[in-house]
Amino acid sequence: MRARSLSVASLAISLVFASTVDAAAPLPAERLEVVRLPAQTPHWAFVYDSATYYETDARLYVYDGDSGRLLGQIDAGYYPGFALSSDGKTTAVATTYWSRGWHGIRTDVVEFTDNTTLGFTKEVVLPAKRLQGPPSAFNVTYSADQGFLYVANATPATSFTVVDVAKAAVIGEIETDGCVLAIASGPRRVSSLCESGRLLTVVLNDEGREASRALSMPFFNADKDPIFVQGAPSGSQVTFVSFLGEVHVADLSAAEPKFAPTWSLVTQAERGKWRPGGTQMVAYQRRTARLFVPMHRGGEGSHKNGGTEIWVFDTDSHKRIARWPIDTKRYGTVLGVQVSADAEPLVFAVTENSNLLMIDAHSGAIKHVAEKVGQTPWYLVTP
Repeated sequence: MRARSLSVASLAISLVFASTVDAAAPLPAERLEVVRLPAQTPHWAFVYDSATYYETDARLYVYDGDSGRLLGQIDAGYYPGFALSSDGKTTAVATTYWSRGWHGIRTDVVEFTDNTTLGFTKEVVLPAKRLQGPPSAFNVTYSADQGFLYVANATPATSFTVVDVAKAAVIGEIETDGCVLAIASGPRRVSSLCESGRLLTVVLNDEGREASRALSMPFFNADKDPIFVQGAPSGSQVTFVSFLGEVHVADLSAAEPKFAPTWSLVTQAERGKWRPGGTQMVAYQRRTARLFVPMHRGGEGSHKNGGTEIWVFDTDSHKRIARWPIDTKRYGTVLGVQVSADAEPLVFAVTENSNLLMIDAHSGAIKHVAEKVGQTPWYLVTP
């Protein structure tokens, strides 16, 4: 009899609960919307995360260096190359997808993103031969007038694809005779880096076809002291550093490059003992004529090691003016550096422990730290 009483009571409670639920007001419908980002500043940084553990899922994270805040991300596929338009409004990502995730039919494509919303705007399918490798400023580059986009290829035969941005179409391919990368200068001029230590420079017409080409004199010796391909572009000038710390500056303002006299990051006593290294080992700030280089103690073969210090140089006098020690136990060594182009610059540094350091370019003081930025942040670009 008692069991029946409990059953009746349970039924009554269930009915009361059901009537209460039925009487509740329905939840409002959710509405999805696209939020515009705040106005872009020179202190934004686009951080490339190679997603080492999921290589088909690389990202670009967008950070505000003034607040240290993550603003959003751009999906970037497999080992992408990317470039910002000179007006900062668009990010172009050249990447690869396979029909079965990591195998199947290969499609190479360049995808354009609106930097006010980080929304996809258009794409151009590329020949399936784009360079898939370490990031640099020259895997994908805009022409100076933003009319063309150049995508470096390696199969291992080398060339670069010419994309007409307005038409959203591939309009040409230029073979580069074993020279790699696409270093844009001027509205229709592209240079590629050769194993012989030379630069091959191709001038294009407005239809994207070759008008002329010229091979420079050698400006470094690849056997004795090779340069890192991750040079720092600034206008028509590119600054490269070598494994032993020599600085090579190329002026690409004409069809034939000119090279400034080489100078060294290290003293004679430091040569071969302190070296640049990492994945983005040089950043140049034109307004202040400052060069920022992560440096480490190491010998031959240590060129991939991150910096335990960031050294700062005056490029007019070629003098080292500061050494910023990095707390490597806390942050890890510095793999890559970038600097904003404005009058009050910030230095951005990514570390082996996936930290993003935002540093005052005058004092070296760390203003913000973003921890655990993706899996393997390698490379940065600022507007």
